[in-house]
Amino acid sequence: MELFQAKDHYILQQGERALWCSRRDGGLQLRPATDLLLAWNPICLGLVEGVIGKIQLHSDLPWWLILIRQKASVGKLPGDHEVCKVTKIAVLSLSEMEPQDLELELCKKHHFGINKPEKIIPSPDDSKFLLKTLTHIKSNVSAPNKKKVKESKEKEKLERRLLEELLKMFMDSESFYYSLTYDLTNSVQRQSAGERDLRPLWQKVDDRFFWNKYMIQDLTEIGTPDVDFWIIPIIQGFVQIEELVVNYNESSDDEKSSPETPPQESTCVDDIHPRFLVALISRRSRHRAGMRYKRRGVDKNGNVANYVETEQLIHVHNHTLSFTQTRGSVPVFWSQVGYRYNPRPRLDKSEKETVAYFCAHFEEQLKIYKKQED
Repeated sequence: MELFQAKDHYILQQGERALWCSRRDGGLQLRPATDLLLAWNPICLGLVEGVIGKIQLHSDLPWWLILIRQKASVGKLPGDHEVCKVTKIAVLSLSEMEPQDLELELCKKHHFGINKPEKIIPSPDDSKFLLKTLTHIKSNVSAPNKKKVKESKEKEKLERRLLEELLKMFMDSESFYYSLTYDLTNSVQRQSAGERDLRPLWQKVDDRFFWNKYMIQDLTEIGTPDVDFWIIPIIQGFVQIEELVVNYNESSDDEKSSPETPPQESTCVDDIHPRFLVALISRRSRHRAGMRYKRRGVDKNGNVANYVETEQLIHVHNHTLSFTQTRGSVPVFWSQVGYRYNPRPRLDKSEKETVAYFCAHFEEQLKIYKKQED
């Protein structure tokens, strides 16, 4: 899809669809693609793969719009459902500041023979310039307030550091995955139970593993079918998909080279040794996530720290087998202080204070997974 920058908006366009994001208040609007003609001097910045959502990491900083800048195909699950890994993101500050060089792939339709998109240069005839009074002009050229300059520099430093951490989280961890047609948040068993559910993909996901749920909330609250195209549920975790052939009667290299071994006729692999599709999908819960040693135990909703569901999936001859495991922090109120090797665990609440939340965690486990084995 194409990304445009206009005076007051960033605009994403795909075919006849367009998503407008205000650079003033971060508001999102669904509008016809033809409305691009109404935008003030739209400039195509390049191509992106989709929308992750909006985020504000600090109250003193503007909202950021996060887009999938580059993806890598992991493979295809049964039913020809492609799974992709987010490899690079683009971050747009929802303010009047000019965007930094996003290094997007250029759109051939708008950048034929152009190396980089041109930046918008405000017109001197624009109304905001005409409305400036002598007082405004004097204040603009007056000596800067040292305190404000210091605060501004600290704010810029904070914004730069948080942006670097955000980019690092996506690009270095390689742990964010999505599919436009397959529900990565739900196991095969849960998907089978909801086969007759005709709702769009994002409305059927497991809330625990919908990593960008709150980042995309402005879109989910619009409540019209047109919004479905723009909502991409993303999981944090790991996905690997491989195809293999298991040859149970494979002869050794010595037997193959022996003159006594009669030549064998070539046979279709699937006739004797069927192809298996093997997939491993790990989903990390968005509840009570955090760094090791800093996030431990259970919360007052029964969620445990760094909870992960791992599904092993095998598909052969139109049959799919799935085995699911879960792991998480011990469901009591406990913590560890410091980063030294093997810091001693500390119980933060008594057994009496803990038992209700301990039970809430396992009641939820039994409700979702039925019989449990350790």
